[in-house]
This record gives sequence, C-alpha cells and structure tokens, in this order.
Amino acid sequence: MAELVQPPNDRRYTDQHEWAKQDGDVITVGITDYAAGEMGDVVYVVLPTAGTTVKRSEKFGEVESVKAVSDLFSPVSGEVVEVNGALVDQPEAVNQSPFSDGWMIRVRPNTANPLDGLLDGAAYFAFLEADAGTGGGH
Repeated sequence: MAELVQPPNDRRYTDQHEWAKQDGDVITVGITDYAAGEMGDVVYVVLPTAGTTVKRSEKFGEVESVKAVSDLFSPVSGEVVEVNGALVDQPEAVNQSPFSDGWMIRVRPNTANPLDGLLDGAAYFAFLEADAGTGGGH
C-alpha cells in the first residue's frame, strides 16, 4: 500500500475519495491522490456534459483504470457548468495531478452551504489512516 500523504486543506473530501474545492460560486470536483493510486493507471474517464444536474452522493461518472471501472460520486448538488475535456485525450492527468490538472467537473451548487458535512483535510487523513489500519478497501 502506498504511503498516506496529508491531503490539501483548501478543499473538502468524501469517504468515497472525491474532493470539492469552492472558488466563488463554482465548486471544482475530482478524486484524491489516494483514490488515483489505488486505481492504478487511469485509461478512460466518463463525465457528464455541461448543463447536467448532479446530486450529492449520486453517481456522476466513471473512471476506468487498468485494474477496474470505478464509479464517481458527486460531493455536491448542482448544475455541471464545465467538464475537464482534456481528460478525454489525457486520462493519465488523473494519476499525475489529481488535485490540479486531473479535476473532473465544475458545479454551480443549488444548495446553501454546499460543502457542509464533507470532511476537511485532517478528518479525511484520519479516515484514510483508520481505513488502512483495518485493511479496508473500496
């Protein structure tokens, strides 16, 4: 198992290993470096189109890696306003740079306080440590 690394504190996390970073009225969504590492080399990404409505904790896409196909679950509810089209031709960006170039969608939330209930960086790291200690997986 890969060494656990403290995730950035400028975003919030789910226990499904997605992250959400608010910038004004838009929230950028992606998967964590932990998830990317567990998946192995990402070879294909399925994302919704702009204008699609996503709901918190519901599937919004898929990541196919050399190991498996994994569902992506939205950490927030709202309208997809932008999709990272570069991932179509460069899905490896998810592995190489999951917290920046490997982002997946940008959502305009339709709820007040859309990040409430998500884990901060320290809580997510504690979740990873507990999961690693129990031999938990996905």
